[in-house]
Amino acid sequence: MAIAAADVKALRDRTGAGMMDCKAALEEAGGDIEKATELLRVKGQAQAAKRGGREAGEGVVQSYVHHNGRIGSLVEIDCETDFVARNDDFQALAREIAAHVAAAAPLYVSEDDVPAEARAAELNVLEQQAQEEGGDKPAEVLEKIAAGRLRKWLEEVVLLKQPHVNTDKHDGKTIEEIRAETAAATGENIVIRRFARFGVGEG
Repeated sequence: MAIAAADVKALRDRTGAGMMDCKAALEEAGGDIEKATELLRVKGQAQAAKRGGREAGEGVVQSYVHHNGRIGSLVEIDCETDFVARNDDFQALAREIAAHVAAAAPLYVSEDDVPAEARAAELNVLEQQAQEEGGDKPAEVLEKIAAGRLRKWLEEVVLLKQPHVNTDKHDGKTIEEIRAETAAATGENIVIRRFARFGVGEG
C-alpha cells in the first residue's frame, strides 16, 4: 500500500526514528500508526540490546535535591560519545533517573548487582512466611509462592525493574524501558553505572 508522506513525518515526530525506518514500519503495519510506533519501539530496544556490548566511556553525573532539602541523589549515566552526553534526551534521562532514585530509594542498579547472600536471605524469609501462611499446601506450591514474592522484592529494590515514580509522564514504564528507549533514540549504548541516595537522618 502507498504510505502518505504526512504519516511518515508524523511517525518520525512521535518516535525520532529515521524516515526510511518509519516508512518501512508503516508498510509492515498496514498504515496503522499505533502499530508502527510499537514496531519501531521493539526494533529500537532490540538494537539497543545489540549495542549493549559497546564501551560507554562518556556520560554525566547528575544530581537531584528535593524541594524540602531533605532528600537528594547522585547518578552516573554513561554513553559512548561526548556528543550524546550533551544530547537533550540523554540529559533529560539523567535528570529523570536522579529524581526517581531520590523518591524510590532503590538498593541496586540491576539484578546482577544483588549479592547472592542478600537474595538467599530474602528467599529464606519468604519461604518461612509461605510455610506459615500455606497450611497444608504442597511443598512445590509453597516454593512457587516464595519465588513469586522474591521476584516482587527484586522489582522493589532493583532500579532497572522499578516503574518510574512519575507514572503519568512515563506511562508506567520501568527505568530499563526508559533507558532502552533513550539508547534507541540516541543510537548509543547507555549504561546506568551507579547511584547514591542521601536522606537527612537516614543511615
